[in-house]
Amino acid sequence: MSAGFEKADTSSLNGDLPADNSLQTALFDAVCDSLASAFVVYDKTDHLIFASRQVLDFFPIAAEMLSPGTRLRDFLGAIYDTGIRTNSAGKQAAVGREDWLSQKIASHWRERFEAVERQGDDCWIRFQKRRLPSGYGVCVISDISEDKKREEQWRLDLERVQLTEDILDNLPFPLFVKDRNLNYVAVNIAFCEKYQTTVDEILGRKSADLFSPEIAQRFEESDRHVLETGEMSISRQRQISRGGSERDIVTRKQRIGKPGRYFLISTMQDLPRDGADLDEFELASAITTSSRNSYRRAYVPINGSGERREPAAMEAIVPENFSGRKILVVTGDIAAETSALRALAKYGFEACSVRREEEQEQFLEIASSAGLSLDLLIIDNQMGMRCLELAEQYGIPSLVMDGFQLANELTFLVARHFNRSNRSGMVGNIDTTWEISTSEDDGSLDVLVAEDNDINQIVFSQILEGLGYRYLIAPSGDEAVRLWTEHKPKIVLMDISLPGFNGFEAARLIRQVEGDAGLRTPIIGVLTQAFERDRAECIKAGMDDVIMKPVSPDILETVFQKHLGTEGLRAQR
Repeated sequence: MSAGFEKADTSSLNGDLPADNSLQTALFDAVCDSLASAFVVYDKTDHLIFASRQVLDFFPIAAEMLSPGTRLRDFLGAIYDTGIRTNSAGKQAAVGREDWLSQKIASHWRERFEAVERQGDDCWIRFQKRRLPSGYGVCVISDISEDKKREEQWRLDLERVQLTEDILDNLPFPLFVKDRNLNYVAVNIAFCEKYQTTVDEILGRKSADLFSPEIAQRFEESDRHVLETGEMSISRQRQISRGGSERDIVTRKQRIGKPGRYFLISTMQDLPRDGADLDEFELASAITTSSRNSYRRAYVPINGSGERREPAAMEAIVPENFSGRKILVVTGDIAAETSALRALAKYGFEACSVRREEEQEQFLEIASSAGLSLDLLIIDNQMGMRCLELAEQYGIPSLVMDGFQLANELTFLVARHFNRSNRSGMVGNIDTTWEISTSEDDGSLDVLVAEDNDINQIVFSQILEGLGYRYLIAPSGDEAVRLWTEHKPKIVLMDISLPGFNGFEAARLIRQVEGDAGLRTPIIGVLTQAFERDRAECIKAGMDDVIMKPVSPDILETVFQKHLGTEGLRAQR
């Protein structure tokens, strides 16, 4: 059924091939079979020289149309007459036979031309055409239906993944997924908003990296039980919001996947207290109640700009038992003192208070001589700097709070302190191994870096040491404030996501302590993603500039020169 070369001049094509035309035809047939494609070769007068039998697999035309010497126009006309249109249905009806033939002939005379056309509902054909300088033309016809199906399936899979992510991110309650090693592999927006963190700071980490050892151990025991047994876990726990309000949270965990590829999926939902409605009902523009009160339907509008609602204030998990932990409150505000002691007693802390620096010093001296260990000092920011110095002197962790925080956010800040700032499990003792310095102990410090990520700490250390700067690294916002108070560095590099005080809170506290003294330490925010809201929040918190991770020597030198003069830091030493 294959056409031969008997009736056409093939000298330009044959070159080194033997003169036997039958052998040439057999070779071309063998090539076509091995490539599973159809080939059509035509000369400069648009007459067929060779057409492989695979053409009939694509178009139900008469076998005679493949004979050498057939006009290309007649060959294409036979294809048109079969009723097969490789264009889209809308265009087929608008193009007549002669116009269609003219378009096809024109494409065959282009030096290079490629097109993908649909034939029927599930067949796709690729045409690759080339016109040689001698005038001879070659057209290769291939079935790419399987490639198109895979491409379409890939597109649908991407759409499903995106749709799944959109669904999860728009759920009103936190959701996370862990792998069999209990690493976080997926979280939704509600989870990030609840704990005021980002996806990048969670993925690949474990509960021990985010919560205190006590909380993390409790979580992972439940996680492992669900992964090993397949039994659903339902637990209830209490959390404190930044505003001091308490919520009961129901956590549901279950196993999904196949053996060897199990995952743990968990959701958290707030329980209304005292039979109250969920928060969404308070924001509803309209509420419908059935006659039998079997359901209530609320329509909650997005705000007028079409943006998402502001995220809820961060919440801290309340450990099962605070009893036995000892706290000293240092404040001269009697009202704040009363409120703080009442709140701490509610959660089982052993707490007392002093009202002056002298009282604090005497108390700590007596406690130390009696072997009494304090877990935390809470210091009113209206007190003198001597209070912080005493905390450092006796090696006691401290939290500095303003009056509003003492009255409204105390339990939240304390719970967060015990949950996040002591991930090593050494609650009640300061681990000083994080202080990295290249300077002699002369009290002079060039750079204070507030960074809790171990890898980033190493990066900062290598860069600053290589540049010859004296520096210290603080792993939490609380320690950053303490080190700033003690060493008065020339500049501060402040990561915004820190345990204890976050970067915004630490910067605001430093600015409050500086007050009107006339001395202002440049504070540079260090961001992982370029969100304009984060930049604005940095400036609002009192920071002077923002740089992006990953940092480099050039970036640091530039920001040092910008905020400390053209000579930078080293010229100041």
